[in-house]
Amino acid sequence: MKIDYDAAAKMLKECDNAYILIHQSPDGDCIGSGTAIYYILKSMGKKAKVICSDDIPKRYDYMREDYKDEDFEPEFIIAADVADINLLGKYKDIYGDKVDLCIDHHISNSMYAKNTLVDPDASAACEVLFEVMCAMGVTPDDKLTKCIYTGIATDTGCFKYENTTARCHEIAAELKRGSSVNFALLNRALFETKSRGRLKMECLAVENTEFYLDGRCTMIVVTKELLEKMNVEPAELEGIAGIPLQFEGAEVGVTIKQRDEQSFKISMRSANSANVSDICASLGGGGHVKAAGCLLYGTLDEVKEIVINAVKKGIGA
Repeated sequence: MKIDYDAAAKMLKECDNAYILIHQSPDGDCIGSGTAIYYILKSMGKKAKVICSDDIPKRYDYMREDYKDEDFEPEFIIAADVADINLLGKYKDIYGDKVDLCIDHHISNSMYAKNTLVDPDASAACEVLFEVMCAMGVTPDDKLTKCIYTGIATDTGCFKYENTTARCHEIAAELKRGSSVNFALLNRALFETKSRGRLKMECLAVENTEFYLDGRCTMIVVTKELLEKMNVEPAELEGIAGIPLQFEGAEVGVTIKQRDEQSFKISMRSANSANVSDICASLGGGGHVKAAGCLLYGTLDEVKEIVINAVKKGIGA
């Protein structure tokens, strides 16, 4: 059932012993929204725990300085920034049909939860959560400010993507008023600081970019072999999906990340009118009109062929 902000606020006020699910390959928005919900519930004396199929990247430790795991049986299940149960990874079969409340911003949300608050016009799940906080009468402290700002900033590419709304600028301004958070330092950590291995890997990825459909589709591939050679952890790959669109003439940028011998995570970005959410939905995934993804199985060559055929159909090439 689709619900509004007031209903979601009421549920958070009344729930207890809550597990907060975030998606596999966690990014700044799902970590920010999930951790913010944790802090909100804890401030009300409730038990809460964030659950993720994959490890949380260390670069986001600054949001979790006061986070502590505790053991308890959940009475309420919340999903933050999770558009489909397939994104729960190893927790899909355990909690996929038990989610009581989903807070999301993906137009492709499959409405799997018992109650879903989804605003596809919002820049990030953290923007949706901020509105829920307002409905709850919660004033963000520095911990919540770091979480909400991180989610909005990372999902908008530091306020430069097309999903950057006037409202998310207003929220950022509200967060900055009276806050002691060093936003310049935070932005540098999020968008400018990379490991040597990550930078070298980017150079190799760019050097080996593949061009299809007369250059309208560009593709980079990040294999396990490349990660091991550059000594780069998969968690360091956030933001790399924007690289293929930097080439002149590219309409759809594709990034293929190898997960294991037979599975590959696909990230797509659109520069113009291409709807990559629809393209990825045709492959079992989804997301936003300008940014989406899916998971495919097979050999690398097979996956490439599947992706290129889907993009060709999607852009009418």
